[in-house]
Amino acid sequence: MRKPILGRPSSPPPVIGIPRAMLFYRYEILWKNFFTALGVKCVLSPQTNKDIIKQGTAVSIDEACLSTKIFMGHVRSLIGKCDYILIPRISNFGIKRNMCTKFEALYDIARNTFRKTPQKFISYNVDYLGGITEEDAFTSLGERLGFSRKQSLASYRAAKKAETDYLKNRIKLQEQDLKKKGLKILIVSHSYVEMDPYIGKPVISYLRKMGAVPVFADLFDRKDALKQSVKVSPTLKWEFSRELVGSAYIYRDKIDGIILLSAFPCGPDSMVNEMIIRRFSGKPILNMVLDDQDGTAGVETRLESFIDILKFKGGEL
Repeated sequence: MRKPILGRPSSPPPVIGIPRAMLFYRYEILWKNFFTALGVKCVLSPQTNKDIIKQGTAVSIDEACLSTKIFMGHVRSLIGKCDYILIPRISNFGIKRNMCTKFEALYDIARNTFRKTPQKFISYNVDYLGGITEEDAFTSLGERLGFSRKQSLASYRAAKKAETDYLKNRIKLQEQDLKKKGLKILIVSHSYVEMDPYIGKPVISYLRKMGAVPVFADLFDRKDALKQSVKVSPTLKWEFSRELVGSAYIYRDKIDGIILLSAFPCGPDSMVNEMIIRRFSGKPILNMVLDDQDGTAGVETRLESFIDILKFKGGEL
């Protein structure tokens, strides 16, 4: 018999709502396997669409980045459809391994934004500098949901293995893509941008339509990418940015060009993208900042022009 869930009777198990945005694209496998192992049901928000962006924009400050507005729209779509909405609070993974402050603030922002609704939220905290590892965070989350420490720890470790195996398999598949015919274009972007079906996926789909082979900087051994990142910048502190920069450094001789794909107006990306442009000056680079405007004509024109430049450089035009 399980302990009370967050101080309440424990049966039936709670339903956890997961916004299909932000960290979902990085931790989907970990979250789903963790909750499944505990016997906890999860519900996902719909895929990003114009209405979700509209709803998220309506409850966000103007200065928020597009990715944050999209996230808030996903949170809003889950209100009243689950017992708890999962929004992790991740601060850092150690020295010089900080997260963007939005990943520390999202839980509090969402709770305060929707404080007048009966919706409840749940989080887990990752703060290695504060002595809280990811394993500690998930074990604590499981205990708060009413499961024993042993159950929670075992579920986390099984989920972590599933996540590791999944990432290794995707990396292997990408290595196979590098052997395919066609221009190899490295997409340097956060997964929540490039994998979002409304803002990022259309870019990737159009590249494939033009015969290019997209290569993703976030599909690489993360530890190796972090080590290599210091060769580009020894002072860069954002964890995800360091991974992308390190991966770009590793892939630099295997690709024909680079597309920097970011959401307006991301502060860290605006700085990191400029650094990449300067440090990888030998490669053709297209810097694309996506917004919430309808229509893809402008994006497609820029992609077509970039492809022509790469073909010209390679002697195909």
